[in-house]
Amino acid sequence: MTRTTLTVPDIGGADKAEVIELCVAAGDVVSLEQSLIVLETDKAAMEIPAEQAGTVLELLVKEGDNLVEGNPILVLEAESDGQESQPEPAAAPAARPESTPEPATPEPAAAAQPEAVAAPAAPPEATEPPPTPAGGADTEPPYAGPAVRKLAREFGVELSRVTGSGPAGRILREDVHDYVKHSLARPAEAAAPAPGVPGPTAEEFAAFGEISEQPMSRIARLTAANMERSWQVPRVTQFDEVDITELEDFRAAMKAEAEQRETALNPLPFLFKAVAAALQANPKLNASLTGDGKSMVNKHYVHIGMAVDTPAGLMVPVIRDVDRKDLWELAEISADLAQRARDRKLRTSDMEGASFTISSLGKLGGTGFTPIINVPQVAILGVARLALKPHW
Repeated sequence: MTRTTLTVPDIGGADKAEVIELCVAAGDVVSLEQSLIVLETDKAAMEIPAEQAGTVLELLVKEGDNLVEGNPILVLEAESDGQESQPEPAAAPAARPESTPEPATPEPAAAAQPEAVAAPAAPPEATEPPPTPAGGADTEPPYAGPAVRKLAREFGVELSRVTGSGPAGRILREDVHDYVKHSLARPAEAAAPAPGVPGPTAEEFAAFGEISEQPMSRIARLTAANMERSWQVPRVTQFDEVDITELEDFRAAMKAEAEQRETALNPLPFLFKAVAAALQANPKLNASLTGDGKSMVNKHYVHIGMAVDTPAGLMVPVIRDVDRKDLWELAEISADLAQRARDRKLRTSDMEGASFTISSLGKLGGTGFTPIINVPQVAILGVARLALKPHW
């Protein structure tokens, strides 16, 4: 038996992830690939599995901790399997991730899908001095890391307008979130509810009867914020019906091969191929406006997201290079991504880079709906339930 420390693996390039659930406790016997903790990033929740089997000697994290790749999770007394195990660090308590206090300001309300977390201890690179510009102080660029610059581009935020709260004035992700939150709040303040109208606090609603209050998950809160941001974009909705008689005949003819491949050939792969062809024929739908509104970014790739409803909230995994994949590949990849979304095993990288999104309400029924555009994308396709009916 050997003692080993299990650490956070690669979490898809996310800056940090919050511990939202502990799946084991000290003294538990865990098996290989058994879930240890559940982490939630700004875009997805994921379970961290055990890399070895054994007995948990000490749990090094707690709910609410913010972790990055390499942080220790727990100390395990592992059964010897001939493989080298990592020795327990001599100063494990010092390496243990710090639980960060809630910020004094309200929770940031901006981003796509999941919710922003409290600022963790400053990352190592935050202690580096700001870069010295070539053109002097007047031309000094905003002091921010690549991840923060990418976030600002996605939100269309000019970093020169954001005040940094990090060491040496470094702009953090939370600073960008706060800037967007206050920008969104300005019109809401101008349109404050009239006196007597129930406000947004739980206490005001309780005046009318019994209520219960349930905290929203980070994913749900940021999904709501992103939807609010999306509705500020002008849009038009076009409804139409498509005759898919030949498509259904083709799917029926491919049933035997689908069973042999153990792959369900549902209508989704066909939708992916149709959208890919439409985006190539109409490149303006495969583009995004830059944050300053001065230019259009034309994307020469076709990465399509698919909205998946999960117990943790709406997630949009992305299939890359749809135009280069055949129907069977798309069927297998889409089924795998949908299942991993429901199992909370998606990585942040699985949900990035989409240039268009497909949302389907087929299981819920209905004849049409208006899905919410996943900005900075400029369009989305909503699909309702298939139906058999005459067409005159």
